Amino acid sequence: MHRNEAGLVRSNIKEKGRYKVIDKISVALNDKSDVYEAEFSNLGIKKVLVDSGTIKAHPKLLVSGVWCIADIEYEFTEDKNANPWILSTIKPIQLSHFDFNGYVEARKQFTTDEWIDLLVQSIGFNPEMFGKRSKLTQLIRLIPFCERNYNLIELGPKGTGKSHIYSEFSPHGILISGGEISVPKLFVSNSSGKLGLVGYWDCVAFDEFAGKQKRVDKALVDIMKNYMANKSFSRGVETLGAEASMVFVGNTQHTVPYMLKHSDLFCELPDKFYDSAFLDRIHFYIPGWEVDIIRGEMFSNGYGFVVDYLAEILRSLRNHDYSDRYKERFSLSSDISTRDRDGINKTFSGLMKIIFPHGGASSEEIEELLRFSIEGRKRVKDQLMRIDSTYGNVCFTYLDADGHTKPVTTLEEEEYPGYHHKLIVEDKNGRVSEKVQTDSPQVLSEPLAADECLLKEKHITFQENQKGLSFDTLLGPYLKGATLIKVTDPYIRLFYQLRNFMEFLETVVKHKAPDEEVSVHLVTIEDEFKGEQQKENFEKMKESARSVGLNVTWEFDGTGTLHARHIVTDHGWKISLDRGLDIFQRYEMNDSFSFSNRLQQQRTCRAFEVTFIRTLLVQ
Repeated sequence: MHRNEAGLVRSNIKEKGRYKVIDKISVALNDKSDVYEAEFSNLGIKKVLVDSGTIKAHPKLLVSGVWCIADIEYEFTEDKNANPWILSTIKPIQLSHFDFNGYVEARKQFTTDEWIDLLVQSIGFNPEMFGKRSKLTQLIRLIPFCERNYNLIELGPKGTGKSHIYSEFSPHGILISGGEISVPKLFVSNSSGKLGLVGYWDCVAFDEFAGKQKRVDKALVDIMKNYMANKSFSRGVETLGAEASMVFVGNTQHTVPYMLKHSDLFCELPDKFYDSAFLDRIHFYIPGWEVDIIRGEMFSNGYGFVVDYLAEILRSLRNHDYSDRYKERFSLSSDISTRDRDGINKTFSGLMKIIFPHGGASSEEIEELLRFSIEGRKRVKDQLMRIDSTYGNVCFTYLDADGHTKPVTTLEEEEYPGYHHKLIVEDKNGRVSEKVQTDSPQVLSEPLAADECLLKEKHITFQENQKGLSFDTLLGPYLKGATLIKVTDPYIRLFYQLRNFMEFLETVVKHKAPDEEVSVHLVTIEDEFKGEQQKENFEKMKESARSVGLNVTWEFDGTGTLHARHIVTDHGWKISLDRGLDIFQRYEMNDSFSFSNRLQQQRTCRAFEVTFIRTLLVQ
């Protein structure tokens, strides 16, 4: 029912004697009368008696209120102390209690991948549209609900769903639109002494946080710095504590390489928040530019948890600490400061609570979450070193049980090593210059594309969501000069896989001489359901390829044992691709105005490995 109709509904109850309503009901104990009394938010009636049995069955009525279907009766009496409203029956339609131990036991029946997919579906997304790294990024957004005093920032392009979780997912979080708020509203009012939002919510999120033009109160920034570091704040004589996590989400206007070349990844923030002491309190920086812009096909229509249920589970997990669950098998480098260590531990604890509430994670799974946690904090620290020269260079490494040191890099560090390791230095006269951090690792310092005379055997590993990759740069130089190319890939069946093969043929055309002809032979497996359509598409490619000097042939492997994926040329190279030609994540193939559709280097890739091996003959 709507508040505007409250008077009409109350009248209907009086006239008919009984009415069924859906409303949010909260209950309080009246200790003077020793009774429980309910209040209906929209209906506008108070002090309706509730029996103790209902409270025992639905204890959350006493906390923040629960949406219920209720039968209300009206019976007027002359007794002034009697309430005419009578609660006949009540049935919660929002979670009123939950069994945490049952949740943990049920988790044991899922594999890790199944569980992550279930959580992603519960958020509202189709897990088939996301890679492992992208799924973990989505789950990071849940940590503020299960970890106390967790400070998270996400900056990226518009339309990636940055604020959705904080506005719709949990009744224990609040999203502040516009990003502007006063000190009394957020912390405490000096005049009334009333506690602000951080005292009542588990998560306080600031939407539209970025923007140089935003007006910001310097006092707010100072109090936030103290709160984010010490979980307490002070106005006047009293120091107060709170447990609310802080989330900052905003849009970026520039590409990552542009920001790295000209400033840093925090450059969009308002001037007063562009403060190294404030930013150092951030535990994790979600790279919003890695998150896909939301498309209709990305939404889930499968089963997932009711969000109210999952929200209560996450809230109960705030009472647990999983931050030490890597310490039997791994240890952080002594070079990592206490504040960096706290950020890493909080993120790791949050991910473990979400994915492994029952424990039972393998060493490989723990290491994956630990590396991801380190990367998010490293992203913060790398930018702080650009903003404030007093921050020393930190080696973000960890040690395994055998004592081996393992370094961690951010994805943008691997994609743009030339820009990432430059410091933007401003001298005393205000002149800006660039300084290269020579002690930083130059990941992928060798360009992918190379002259034919410089080609050599090598093995390269690519991370999920990496950009800047294309068949032209990765494969082109090794195809140049070949007259016969044999492609073995069992997964050239679906439309997007056929398109991958067509784009591979485009690369062959670009790297062959106009007066030469090249033969390309494909070995794949026939599609079980759409074999005829598959053959028809191959015939179309074959006919089209003739006009550009390609002789395309194909065959289906009949053994049913084809698993290898590689490319072999007649001039001495074998290229082994563990994913075959399927190296790109899904993108909008029907949008003619999307650059990811037009240019391969604008697509995010899957995690894969490629090995270039010298051979003598086509196998």
